[in-house]
Amino acid sequence: MRVLWWRRVWHTGIGGEPQPGGGLADMRRFGERVIEGIRYGLRAGVYAVLPRDGMVLTTFQEAPRPEFQLPGGGIDPGEPPVRALSREVFEETGWTIGPPRRLGAFRRFTYMPEYDRWAEKVCTVYLARPVLRHGPPGEPGHQAVWMTWDEAEALLAVEGDRHFLRLARRFA
Repeated sequence: MRVLWWRRVWHTGIGGEPQPGGGLADMRRFGERVIEGIRYGLRAGVYAVLPRDGMVLTTFQEAPRPEFQLPGGGIDPGEPPVRALSREVFEETGWTIGPPRRLGAFRRFTYMPEYDRWAEKVCTVYLARPVLRHGPPGEPGHQAVWMTWDEAEALLAVEGDRHFLRLARRFA
């Protein structure tokens, strides 16, 4: 039974959503509505739900607007998504992670003031375990913050992050 469940996870993600290639139109959307007349650039990113000892590791980003987030960020050109995830988590939290499992993906349309651009963000979310803290976050303006699952659900700024946090809680 467990083998079949993991086969389903491998092909669809834990959330039962199609893997990339199913088309953006079929992907669940969260957040702000699309503004007519705005040209949105595609921005792929990877994010992680990071549970350990009944808590969740999040990041607090001070600017451009103060908010709690799932650690993660953009995928550099030519960079494999899992490598990008490990890099982003390390930069924003100072922690390395164990092998991630894909939960699913969502998209959102937003203005990114740090880049002065409008983006259609395609966000792939993974479940991973924080393994080792190497020190404070290397990315300026970020703090690693441990919180309970309930605190994280209440404080994460992005609706899609909260959705996948609730999903991950069932599997953590």
